[in-house]
Amino acid sequence: MKKALLAIIICCASTLHAQMDEGLWQGYDGEWAHVSKQLIALAEATPQDKFTWRPAPGVRSTSEVYMHIAMANFYLLSVTGPKMPAGMTQDMEKTVTQKAEVIDWLKRSLEAVKVAHAKETPADFQRKVTVFGRDATVDGMYLRIIVHDNEHMGQLIAYARMNGIVPPWAQPSAKPDKPQGH
Repeated sequence: MKKALLAIIICCASTLHAQMDEGLWQGYDGEWAHVSKQLIALAEATPQDKFTWRPAPGVRSTSEVYMHIAMANFYLLSVTGPKMPAGMTQDMEKTVTQKAEVIDWLKRSLEAVKVAHAKETPADFQRKVTVFGRDATVDGMYLRIIVHDNEHMGQLIAYARMNGIVPPWAQPSAKPDKPQGH
């Protein structure tokens, strides 16, 4: 019994250490790096023919979810000050479906948030902004961005699993000390 308990403790400690290396529990920047890495890895692991897959009529397709994330990242970020990127149009969620282009927009949006967040000062985070007619702070906007991305990460994991795609970080070939799941 004691040996089994010790094995569980060692396993949990290894998992916690591995997760910390991936940015978990490392504040906003670590969490942002973590969700960014997973979104990109999952998009890259998804075959092109699954980018147009949708679970039901009227529900966003895989590419539409990724483009929704990218467009929301840029929009919510623009509320804090940075300009929307040139060439971005409102219909892109429906018209950009090619894997390479979707991943390019996703990466650009994730990097834009990372760079903008790194430039903010403590005073900047407390600055008031208005979004959808509501008062918010810059800090609140960044929180909304990261929560939104994680929310859709869960959706994309479900999409992937429904299509027989195992998230790369949950592959049996993943390092044994890396956390499994999702």
